Amino acid sequence: MKILITGSSGFVGRNLSAYFEQQQIDANVLSLRNNDWKDHIDNQVDAIIHLAGKAHDTSNTSEEDEYFKVNRDLTISLFDEFLKSEIKDFFFFSSVKAVADSVSDVLLEDAVGIPKTPYGRSKFEAENYLLSKELSEGKRLFIIRPCMIHGQGNKGNLNLLYKIVDKGFPWPLAAFENQRSFLSIDNLSFLVLKMLQNREVKSGIFNFADDEAISTNQLVKIIGNASDKKTKLWYISSNLVTSVAKIGDIIKLPLNSERLKKLTESYVVSNQKIKTALGINKLPLSAEEGLVKTIKSFKN
Repeated sequence: MKILITGSSGFVGRNLSAYFEQQQIDANVLSLRNNDWKDHIDNQVDAIIHLAGKAHDTSNTSEEDEYFKVNRDLTISLFDEFLKSEIKDFFFFSSVKAVADSVSDVLLEDAVGIPKTPYGRSKFEAENYLLSKELSEGKRLFIIRPCMIHGQGNKGNLNLLYKIVDKGFPWPLAAFENQRSFLSIDNLSFLVLKMLQNREVKSGIFNFADDEAISTNQLVKIIGNASDKKTKLWYISSNLVTSVAKIGDIIKLPLNSERLKKLTESYVVSNQKIKTALGINKLPLSAEEGLVKTIKSFKN
């Protein structure tokens, strides 16, 4: 099996490429940064895994059109090349944020998309274009909506929480009760491989998430246990913390409203559709097992 990966220099791309190598799958790289990228598409590959994109910027400093140029327009151009080729499968890594900026219950694939950020809207518009096109016989389109991905080399919010616990600082947001879905890079890689191997899986939209959701307070405790550090939870008034975050929107503070939301909101994502399609009951790693593996990698 031969695979073509865009965005291979990113966190997911590096890990997925390494996983494919372990599985003795030939993974080739396609850089979309060069103007002549269309000339470098290998039509002999079995699938394109499109990971390249502009990530969500929590500091809100990115220009809006940057998201649309990369996440929408480049995706459309690449997909059009796929449609003209003999390549069988196209994986577009979108995001749960393409559908909902916040979730009140559990996010399913059939949720009506109401993205509020430029990042979410750019992914959503790319999805709509891809879904509007008719596929020739034998071709499959998979729109993947992962939740927060973590693993070795991750530089996101897990790293921030790790530093807080590692330095012995108390977690000051314990008053916020929440449940969040995470996705370990190991589970992500496992799912992609199984989809490639199983020709019975039909085209469609699939959420990617670990099997269990956990709270941020649980996560802080998991970090402490995995790194042999004592954890301290401070239950400061949520109203007070929210007020401080609003000040951080105006002047530069470690906490602003966007970061507070990302750290404390509930966001539970169902992975039942992809498990049913693949005929599996559970993923290789539990949410806690994946998190422990990621956290221990921070010490290396």
